[in-house]
Amino acid sequence: MYGTSTPRSTRRLPALAATVALGAGMLVTLTAPAAHAAAGANLPFTSVEAESATTTGTKIGPDFTQGTLASEASGRQAVRLASGQRVEFTAPRAANALNVAYTVPDGQSGTLDVYVNGTRLARTLTVTSKYSYVDTGWIAGAKTHHFYDNARLLLGQNVQAGDKIALVATNVQVTVDVADFEQVAPAAAQPAGSVSVTGKGADPTGQGDSTQAFRDAINAAQGGVVWIPPGDYRLTSALGGVQNVTLQGAGSWYSVVHSSSFVNQGSSAGNVHLKDFAVIGEVTERNDGSPDNFVNGSLGPGSSVSGMWIQHLKCGLWLTGDNDNLVVENNRILDTTADGLNLNGNAKGVRVRNNFLRNQGDDSLAMWSLYAPDTDSSFENNTISQPNLANGIAVYGGTDITVRGNLVSDTNALGSGIAISNQKFMDPFSPLAGTITVDGNTLVRAGALNPNWNHPMGALRVDSYDSAINATVHITDTTVTDSPYSAFEFVSGGGQGYPVKNVDVTGATVKNTGTVVVQAEAQGAATFRNVTATGVGAAGVYNCPYPNGSGSFAITDGSGNSGWTSTWSDCSTWPQPGQGNPDPDPNRNLAKGRPATATGSQDVYTPGKAVDGDANSYWESANNAFPQSLTVDLGSSQTVRRLVLKLPPSAAWGARTQTVAVLGSTDGTHYTTVAGAQGYRFDPASGNSATVALPSGTGLRWLRLTVTGNTGWPAGQFSEVEAYTAP
Repeated sequence: MYGTSTPRSTRRLPALAATVALGAGMLVTLTAPAAHAAAGANLPFTSVEAESATTTGTKIGPDFTQGTLASEASGRQAVRLASGQRVEFTAPRAANALNVAYTVPDGQSGTLDVYVNGTRLARTLTVTSKYSYVDTGWIAGAKTHHFYDNARLLLGQNVQAGDKIALVATNVQVTVDVADFEQVAPAAAQPAGSVSVTGKGADPTGQGDSTQAFRDAINAAQGGVVWIPPGDYRLTSALGGVQNVTLQGAGSWYSVVHSSSFVNQGSSAGNVHLKDFAVIGEVTERNDGSPDNFVNGSLGPGSSVSGMWIQHLKCGLWLTGDNDNLVVENNRILDTTADGLNLNGNAKGVRVRNNFLRNQGDDSLAMWSLYAPDTDSSFENNTISQPNLANGIAVYGGTDITVRGNLVSDTNALGSGIAISNQKFMDPFSPLAGTITVDGNTLVRAGALNPNWNHPMGALRVDSYDSAINATVHITDTTVTDSPYSAFEFVSGGGQGYPVKNVDVTGATVKNTGTVVVQAEAQGAATFRNVTATGVGAAGVYNCPYPNGSGSFAITDGSGNSGWTSTWSDCSTWPQPGQGNPDPDPNRNLAKGRPATATGSQDVYTPGKAVDGDANSYWESANNAFPQSLTVDLGSSQTVRRLVLKLPPSAAWGARTQTVAVLGSTDGTHYTTVAGAQGYRFDPASGNSATVALPSGTGLRWLRLTVTGNTGWPAGQFSEVEAYTAP
């Protein structure tokens, strides 16, 4: 799923780089990014970034700009090779297989020659743009994206840690992102008593159509195992009626099914187990009206998906209906034009764990509670890299959901690392309920600039998009590293100002955020405990709920917090990465656009009207109920020396005197009198405004005006409340 109005990771070893020659030309040693000790999946391979290797090519990035090759790359960097140029990796482990993430220019294809310790292999890696450069013009904010693809190769020999593996572009420009080194076990043997698809006529060369042979094997093996021997099998239509059967291959590097829609069924009696083979499709674009998925619909209760390699499909698994207690584990889902996996409502007790996902064109993992809530389901210990048009993990509604121990890196446009959201997209939708547990996750370079609002999205986002957050949201033991913008965002992304509440953030480590630690853009509240931050780019907190006047966001300090005490002072501007808080302008109105509340208001004359910058709109308190108060949250403690109080300048407003006292607070709870009650004259003939001088040294964050009288109307009235640091 994607957010149209709201506001991307593998385990890595430190790069092992050396300056060596493969033949012609000098190789340049490039500096590796820092390694991150992190959560995530226990993976059978080790990844090495191309920018950590030696090369005769050109490093690109880092870049976080939507639509650039570097912005979609792992680590936001890659290496561009012209024909004849090379990148050489030092093998981090014993391996006999290699997978490479790469991109070539649109409309082109070619090969990469592979060298081991200077000797060229007979086998080459085919590279193509066929599955890249996807356009989704119906998604607001989308640009051409999905630049990268993955190509894999069994080397035909074993390499050892420290060996040199080089990739050479031979007939096309290739940008290399990352290489995965893996020791693939030998092909598994056929289980006793299983029914082989070749025994039913399947063609392991991939030339013939094996669809009917697979169907016949499934029918013959009810209650048992369908065996998919090593080979390539072509299916021209989807399988249906799959239940009470195991489909098993010799391993995902050996048994390969070529199908753009493998299982498509609305219901199943269940007990379906798909394991240890690959399904590789031919999906080159995103068509949301076509079920171009590995699994579309239901596998039924008590089913499992494990040890799979899923690639070049629209979605890996789009799950509807009864999938109770489904387990999806130890899989690789690569290069999908939309979601990697989506629990599309009614999921009960589903466990998605220890999977690796790279290069999704939408949310990598999502729960979307459409038609019925997803309940008691979890995403645990998954590694997610480079979703390029949405979130790493998204939970859209649902009850008692857990997101635990995941590693998410390099999210691109329209995406956070993790989103906990009430964005419904369509009805009937079940909002978040019960307890939402977000625990032990690591987010690296997560968050992006939202092109629709031109404002940042945080690494972890809680979003009351279409309704208030009423569930209890526990966010614990989070690590946020190198977010280009903020760490934690609280927002009502639909622009309606629904509250975000019942949130606690405990035990977070935040390093090197581009802008702020907390980005609060909705009314509501959250408690923070033991949240430590270093390398904060602009300020600790951005606290500017939208729309103006919708209410305030209360940040409770539960103790143990450090490194993010400052507040961004100007709600009329977005902090830019590394900008730092601007120096106060003595002539800037500190109250403009800030959250405002009141003891009461009359009809449409709400508190936000007093700080919206428009002198013709106004706040009016409840009538005949003095005293009445208007309170403005300035966002941070300010030394205020002068107030300008205004009423609409129209002559239709008769002259009047309002009796006003000024109070201030630094904590939003305890107020002291700054200027005692006195009468202030408002007269259209002289601009219908009054100036209140405040004593020097007046430090306050919350400014309160208490009105006890008005000779022109039995209510407190202000069209603008302006606050300045200059006398």
